[in-house]
Amino acid sequence: MVTPEDVLSFWLDEIGAKGWYAVSRDLDEKIRTSFHDTWLRAKQGECGQWLTDPKDILAYIILMDQFPRNMFRDSGEAFSTDRHALAAAKTAIRRKWDLRTEEPARQFFYLPLMHSENLCDQERCIRMVCDRMPKTGANTLLHARAHREVIRQFGRFPYRNEALGRETNPPERAYLDAGAYATTVRELQHKDAA
Repeated sequence: MVTPEDVLSFWLDEIGAKGWYAVSRDLDEKIRTSFHDTWLRAKQGECGQWLTDPKDILAYIILMDQFPRNMFRDSGEAFSTDRHALAAAKTAIRRKWDLRTEEPARQFFYLPLMHSENLCDQERCIRMVCDRMPKTGANTLLHARAHREVIRQFGRFPYRNEALGRETNPPERAYLDAGAYATTVRELQHKDAA
């Protein structure tokens, strides 16, 4: 049976910061093979004990927020446990358990807020990164601001529409055709440099 320590050892030590955001079929398959059954158990509510300790809750958040994005890339299933991760992240932040994890791994407490299609969560993510990641938060902050900008503009992430079976409206189509999220990031970088 996979333990919280197994999740943290794999994601924080074995994969590490250089691999966290890499797109790799090999990594996706490795996560699917190693953690799918545990993710499914957690989705069904069988890992509640992971929510009672600062390190275990971090493992739970990674399992429910990060791993599905790898296991189910380009599928609606990639977002199916976001609400579980978001609830756990809010609990951990309220208890200040996030502050017991060193940067840059601390960012995983804030990513469920960044992945939320709720503007209040987006604003909170930015506050958390600014306040609680002073050493390594610059890149995370850039992406938090980009996510917030998309939610401000559209109220949702248009690049999820196809995977979630949502209709794409004309302004969203124009945004997707113009480069979508990558364009938003570049525009923010340009503003920051000006």
